Amino acid sequence: MANNIETVKLGEIRRFYEEVFSLFEKTPKIRYIDVRFYPYVGINHTIRIRDGIVFIRISDMCREMPDAGQKALALILVSKLLRKRVPSEANEIYSKFISKEAVREKAAETRRTRGRKVVGSSKGAAYDLDEMFERINDAYFKNTIEKPVLTWSARKTYHRLGHYSSDHHRIVISKSLDDLKVPKYVTEFVVFHEMLHIHHPTQHKNGRRYNHTPAFRRDEKKFTYFEKAEKWIDKNIHVLKKNAQRQDWLW
Repeated sequence: MANNIETVKLGEIRRFYEEVFSLFEKTPKIRYIDVRFYPYVGINHTIRIRDGIVFIRISDMCREMPDAGQKALALILVSKLLRKRVPSEANEIYSKFISKEAVREKAAETRRTRGRKVVGSSKGAAYDLDEMFERINDAYFKNTIEKPVLTWSARKTYHRLGHYSSDHHRIVISKSLDDLKVPKYVTEFVVFHEMLHIHHPTQHKNGRRYNHTPAFRRDEKKFTYFEKAEKWIDKNIHVLKKNAQRQDWLW
């Protein structure tokens, strides 16, 4: 019975996408639209087209999203697929749903249960994240930051040099910065930046997430080597990218 209900639901959603595609004059030749709910870690959705078949995967956390929200999401995904401007009304309707407290709580719980919990070591080949945290916590936060799990990433990255997960209270720093060729103040700056995310939690306003608030940016500039660190990263990001890509090639 449950499967039949979901099949009907997906059939209705499929029609939403057919209607949206018909709104655009120039669209790829479509033979079929395959819509399914998928257990993503967060509220994520994907759309792609292969050989005339449109594959749409909607986060299973949006099963209960009302038709208005599903129609808005269809307009958003199809617009992005066709590289068209997303109507502001669609963004507003969709954001109104995912900004609900119950939806955010469900998303957080899902990230905790489905998210990767692989934890590496805080002691790297060049730098020790535990030592950095203790020093930064004392110098900039008066030891008020509760210590999170600190770890180097499993692989070298360049798109994201650091990340703080509030769901797992964990800071992950890119392995690309665990190198004596990288000035210590640069790695410390990235650790400091992620610690600021603990000090200034994400704010939700009008369906939007604000990770870097004015207060966050103001405090970020208090880092002693703020400008110097940012200049080094801007100047050397291509080197970090090259090293990361070479690592992928060797893999």
